[in-house]
Amino acid sequence: MIIYLGADHGGFALKERLKAALTDEGYEVMDMGAASLVPGDDYPTYAAAVAREVGKDPAGRRGIVICRSGFGVDVVANKFAGVRAGLPFSPDHVYQGRHDDDLNVLAIAADFTDEATAQKMVKVFLTTPFAKEERYVRRLGEIGKMEADQS
Repeated sequence: MIIYLGADHGGFALKERLKAALTDEGYEVMDMGAASLVPGDDYPTYAAAVAREVGKDPAGRRGIVICRSGFGVDVVANKFAGVRAGLPFSPDHVYQGRHDDDLNVLAIAADFTDEATAQKMVKVFLTTPFAKEERYVRRLGEIGKMEADQS
């Protein structure tokens, strides 16, 4: 599984620390930017880059997007077909999103999430399988139809 990372200036430091930890754990990581700290850069660029890649293979790829509040990157990522991004507030909340909704992009609020919590959230995000219960699959099918209707 490839993990795509993206963050603006507000999430840059956390992205770099998560990238190092994921690489150390043997994950294949693709950094979609920012490549360096650029004060005042805009989160849509990086969130869109991550979402485009995840949208190419929603079942086989995962993304992590970070900005100060998490809201901006979450909104942008959810504009792309096949992407199911969420902005959880705890590792248990991440579990729910993966288990029930097959979340494939994790949005993190750098200003409200300490590094230890972010590390735990990422671990849960990458290790929790989708439950594939009929009701969850049905709901994701409904979302897929909505996305198709927008095309």
